[in-house]
Amino acid sequence: MWWLNLRDEADINTITTYTTSDSRIERGAYLARAGNCMTCHTARGGQPYAGGLGIATPFGTVFTSNLTPDSATGIGSWSNDHFWRALHNGRSKDGRLLYPAFPYTSYTQVTREDSDALFVYLRSLPAVSQPNLPHGLRFPFNSQAALAVWRALYFKPGVYQPEASRSAEWNRGAYLVGGLGHCSACHSPRNALGGTQQSLALSGGLIPMQNWYAPSLASPHEAGLAGWRQEDIVSLLQAGVAPGASVTGPMAEVVLGSTQHLTLPDLNAMASYLKALPGAGTAEETAAPAPRPASAPANPERAAKLYEQHCAQCHGDKGQGVANAYPPLAGNRAVTMPSTTNLVQMVLNGGYPPATARNPRPFGMPPFVLVLSDSDVAEVITHIRTSWGNQADKVTPLEINRIRASQAE
Repeated sequence: MWWLNLRDEADINTITTYTTSDSRIERGAYLARAGNCMTCHTARGGQPYAGGLGIATPFGTVFTSNLTPDSATGIGSWSNDHFWRALHNGRSKDGRLLYPAFPYTSYTQVTREDSDALFVYLRSLPAVSQPNLPHGLRFPFNSQAALAVWRALYFKPGVYQPEASRSAEWNRGAYLVGGLGHCSACHSPRNALGGTQQSLALSGGLIPMQNWYAPSLASPHEAGLAGWRQEDIVSLLQAGVAPGASVTGPMAEVVLGSTQHLTLPDLNAMASYLKALPGAGTAEETAAPAPRPASAPANPERAAKLYEQHCAQCHGDKGQGVANAYPPLAGNRAVTMPSTTNLVQMVLNGGYPPATARNPRPFGMPPFVLVLSDSDVAEVITHIRTSWGNQADKVTPLEINRIRASQAE
């Protein structure tokens, strides 16, 4: 089994040299934005790229590493081959297997040229002396042996290979979405061991420990983009808003720290790829759901009153929304998709699109966690999911309580 963890490795013998005018520095800075590297490798209030951010997982906490060129605590003693091995093979300079909270399962698709540019950029940063924190993982997940088994099951290194039958734009989009963008890290379902299947990539999944659902980017009933105009997809990635839609939760952080900074050709490439993703599969699966009787709230009058008091001012008395401000609720896939996790999160904790260059003052939604009880939240969400032509299952107070309790832990 151990040989499976040594596949496709190169000799470690190359040292990168560069000057402060090296064009790879600018290129690497751009690629770091595409990978949203600084967001994870910067602790709150800490120095950029110096690590120390704790990432909660179902198996314990993983702390991000120092990527500055400090020779003792960062990557100052690394070669570009060491960095390539980390990105491509998921192994550190000393040969340790890395935990997949660092998404090398996606980064393995990055080309050697882009890896070297990233490394040159990181080596150009100010050195910060900040020792890496030990991970807080439970046994047996804290052992290299257990990690080797996981990798043998769920990881295979391999640089992205363009599809000859596809356009250059589509291939560029596939490379960005699947590699540095590591979109499947959130938008794919995970099993009990945290593994994903390539066949289910981008089919939607609950983000562990965050209690946000990253919807399917293929299903037309969730966040599939086949029916969108390409310019609207670009707008969502660049501005955080598009006609009738906006990003919140973890995706707002992605737009804020990454996609808003990408070039229009790269954004169009990503849009081209996402728009061309296959649907849920068969024609039967992609067809509109059959009409069914609405599952009314337990107390329809009270539910309607709650909506009138707390929601109608922004979203309209018939859920029509306000153009360029508040998204409609009638006919909104984010409202009617099977997972109600995001709806509950937004009602409890508010919804905040990112402030971007194209949309510097976004309209947000206030939190109601201290205003509405679990029963109130269940009633008003059920009212929204069953009104104005929406046909979706009701939400129970138990579902609300589960998410509210998880945030108090």
